[in-house]
Amino acid sequence: MNPILVVSILVIYFGALLVIAYFTSRNADTQTFFTANKKSPWYLVAFGMIGTSLSGVTFISVPGNVGTTQFTYFQFVLGNLVGYFVIATVLMPLYYRLNLVSIYTYLEGRFGFWSYKTGSFFFLLSRTIGAAFRLFLVAAVLQIGVYGQWGIPFWVNVLITIFLIWVYTFQGGIKTIVWTDTFQTFFLISAVIISVYLISQELGLTLGEMVNTVSQSDYGQIFNWEVNSSKYFWKQFTAGAFIAIAMTGLDQDLMQKNLTCRNLQDAQKNMFSFCTVFVFVNLLFLTLGALLYLYAQNKGIALPERSDYLYPTLALQHFGLLAAIFFLLGITASSYASADSALAALTTAFCIDFLDFDKRPEKERQQLKFIVHVGFSILLFLIILLFEAINDASVVSAVFTAAGYTYGPLLGLFAFGMLTKLPVRDKFVPYVCLVSPIICYIINRNSETWLGGYKFGFEILILNGFLTFLGLLLLSRRKTSTEIPVATSGRRI
Repeated sequence: MNPILVVSILVIYFGALLVIAYFTSRNADTQTFFTANKKSPWYLVAFGMIGTSLSGVTFISVPGNVGTTQFTYFQFVLGNLVGYFVIATVLMPLYYRLNLVSIYTYLEGRFGFWSYKTGSFFFLLSRTIGAAFRLFLVAAVLQIGVYGQWGIPFWVNVLITIFLIWVYTFQGGIKTIVWTDTFQTFFLISAVIISVYLISQELGLTLGEMVNTVSQSDYGQIFNWEVNSSKYFWKQFTAGAFIAIAMTGLDQDLMQKNLTCRNLQDAQKNMFSFCTVFVFVNLLFLTLGALLYLYAQNKGIALPERSDYLYPTLALQHFGLLAAIFFLLGITASSYASADSALAALTTAFCIDFLDFDKRPEKERQQLKFIVHVGFSILLFLIILLFEAINDASVVSAVFTAAGYTYGPLLGLFAFGMLTKLPVRDKFVPYVCLVSPIICYIINRNSETWLGGYKFGFEILILNGFLTFLGLLLLSRRKTSTEIPVATSGRRI
């Protein structure tokens, strides 16, 4: 693909983002940056959340994995729906009742200072690693397709990427992101739909024939009932439910958008609408994956060594200019929609949870917000360069997988807080939250030997949360007659 054409497309694309940022950030203050003044239309939040919940990793990995896992990933998606129902009916009412800006403020009122800081720290750690990895992916694609052909170093590519995200998020924050993510989600979904349409045309399939061909192919299997398989239905379904709760409901990034709705009822309408679109989009990704493999077989195209390269290779080299353009827009949109909201959420969590924003005047808040926003941008830049220096797919993948372990302590903390009324010895909570993921890692490494061949998948998160819950139970103490459950409202800014 012509590098000049690629750059032109990206310039127009980011120009549109900057226009959106200009109109949404006028007269913005810190309240706007963190909460969008509680005026976000619920339907925009619902649609934009698709782009945030997915990423560049999902954009290329889910279709690529169809070759080995068929449609079994959809079992995980079905479990997600249960998790989203819990978020809408249990967590959202709690967050709105306490008027939270940072959701981890709940932990301070429930357990104490150290629990609060620990919960926020684990979010900051996980989101920083995850956002850096997602940006690393799109920067690597752009390096191959554009910058590398012009001899531009990778670090310059990354610097441009981070700077562009910073520019359109630093002023309007979450208010801007609600609108830009809607814009980016449109291109993400369009890219998949156009790819499915073009492949079907190439294979001479009508819509009905395409559905039948995919469902009857070797790739169309959804349900797996082999107990020892990592794709066993109940393993995937249960893990999907808990991962949705932990990585959406207990994640400042995803919840911050929901908390910008006018009221709880709008936020719940947003979540239920999001679920409908979420299922449809994931079915599209899986269908695309099956068609990619069927197309390669039909045309005698050799499959790349890594399944992640299948969609990029076919889109950029075999499907024609239109497909290549929309693939580029799709992977950019999926990666940036995830990264921009992560940057805003990281800034929000650090400012609210560690800098006592509620005690500072507005002018000082603006200065600190600017510094923190720049600081996390620089941190993301450095971590991406570290990934590039490692240059080992297995190591980078392991680092990204390890980030998932950090949601286990959050799951355990919130579950213990909401399911029991027991107080805990707050100063020891950080140790429990540190030890639990370590124990999980050891168990996961030895599960086949210790557990008769059992292999953990996504459900390692459940074990992690359970061990954290158990540790908190051991730290609990009997309430005295003078102690009462603590319920605090969120810190106002």
